[in-house]
Amino acid sequence: MGRSRHRLRGGHRTAPAPVGLTDSKLLSVKRRNELAVELEKWVTSYALGHASPEEIDDLGMTAALRLAAVRALDALPVRPEAVILDGKHDYLGDPWRVRTVIKGDQSCVAVAAASVLAKVQRDKMMAELGIDHADFGFADNAGYPSPVHKAALEERGPTPYHRLSWAYLDALPQWRHLKKARSWANGSAPEIEGQLGFDF
Repeated sequence: MGRSRHRLRGGHRTAPAPVGLTDSKLLSVKRRNELAVELEKWVTSYALGHASPEEIDDLGMTAALRLAAVRALDALPVRPEAVILDGKHDYLGDPWRVRTVIKGDQSCVAVAAASVLAKVQRDKMMAELGIDHADFGFADNAGYPSPVHKAALEERGPTPYHRLSWAYLDALPQWRHLKKARSWANGSAPEIEGQLGFDF
């Protein structure tokens, strides 16, 4: 899938974090949705930023992540003094004061809250895409390359929501002509591309 998202929260109240708050991937769908409702009341503010498939193709994933993050930061009502990024890569950079935390969504309530809010919103977006592209199983697999998704790609080709510069097209001879050259990669993908597992 081709949309890059970045989630940010603008601080939290002095009340304890909702019970069970952790990495969104470790939670059931039901509990994630419940926590998202609780977090709406707990955080002082949050914003979501997006980058389109076309922007990812044109800029590369690292720059697209930065673009989505800046859009989220700009949408906050108050500029944060610092930004915590989950993982080891600071793809945001100056002028932001950044701290990276590996597995931050399991050790930091701010990152965990952002993880939950973003995933609930992302899954909702994927379900909406699934209405018009039922064969791709967007609502069921949230865009990951499941067997159903791969079969639909092979038969129908990429939708407007797929990146066209990614390697999955190499395995689809009938759609390979749609692939866009990665002009931003100058021969090799940035380190973060492989780290994030986005090469599909």
